[in-house]
Amino acid sequence: MTPILTLTLNPTVDYATSADEILADVKLRCSEPHVDPGGGGINVSRAILMLEGQSTALVSIGGGTGARLLELLALEGVPTVAFQGPGDTRISFSVTETGTGRQYRFVTPGPVWGEADVARALATVDRAAHPGSYVVLSGSQPPGVAKDFPKLVADHVEGHRARLVVDTSGPALRNLVEAPHEPLHVLRTDDVEAEEIAGRALPAPQDTARFASELVARGVAHAVIFARGAEGSVLATADGAWLARPAPVREVSKVGAGDSFVGAFTLALERGDEMQEALRYGVAASAAAVATEATRLCPKSEVDRLLPHCTVEALAA
Repeated sequence: MTPILTLTLNPTVDYATSADEILADVKLRCSEPHVDPGGGGINVSRAILMLEGQSTALVSIGGGTGARLLELLALEGVPTVAFQGPGDTRISFSVTETGTGRQYRFVTPGPVWGEADVARALATVDRAAHPGSYVVLSGSQPPGVAKDFPKLVADHVEGHRARLVVDTSGPALRNLVEAPHEPLHVLRTDDVEAEEIAGRALPAPQDTARFASELVARGVAHAVIFARGAEGSVLATADGAWLARPAPVREVSKVGAGDSFVGAFTLALERGDEMQEALRYGVAASAAAVATEATRLCPKSEVDRLLPHCTVEALAA
């Protein structure tokens, strides 16, 4: 089994298209859609593959859309372990208005899960995880999955002496922060979520660093990362806090930028890089994703080009 595993409970088949103008109550003539396998963990695995790393995607699938998803993953060469989920795998789509460049993203919720579905997901993690591996839990939780699911995964990962990286939001994130269990290896989310769980504005990177350091001190995770959009990402550990600034790029699409960050960051850790260097590699991949169309993520050539222009600075926490 590969050294990095990604877990996607709520995958999707992503359709990306464009129209001259987005108007209500009329038929919109769209371009030929670009179709990709999607969902947080899947995109992390795709990013790792683009960066010439290895990972295995653990993916819930169901129905005809699930079969289409597996076909797309096979075509891209992403190693996949599928387990049965409820109902049909969901679809999502984005439409770019060519006249303005605005992008409209439509995301469906996915099928409702039950206890047996959760048990199958955890059993899949148990079969795949091994000592020293990284397990990445990324993407939205489907309806019916309890907010403490990341803690359940943490227990199973800890039992195999593996390391858990969680990129989450909403109730699952608040549950991790409000009632820490076993410290995660890495917890990542964005600045909007950070302000919500902090209960206050975090206007500057230094403010974000102080809050991230608070979470580390409370035992939420060994490392906490908050993305701050075009400013870059803030990382805090017990040893300090840092801001990685990306190289400036022309924004084409934000789709997959966070997943590209997580893929590059985790790959760098697996290769033995220090946290600060992994952070810099992550923001380079995120910037590369922003500069590419639709869900095409982070081409390695673009990441390599941008990396020398990405910087890391220490912050007072």
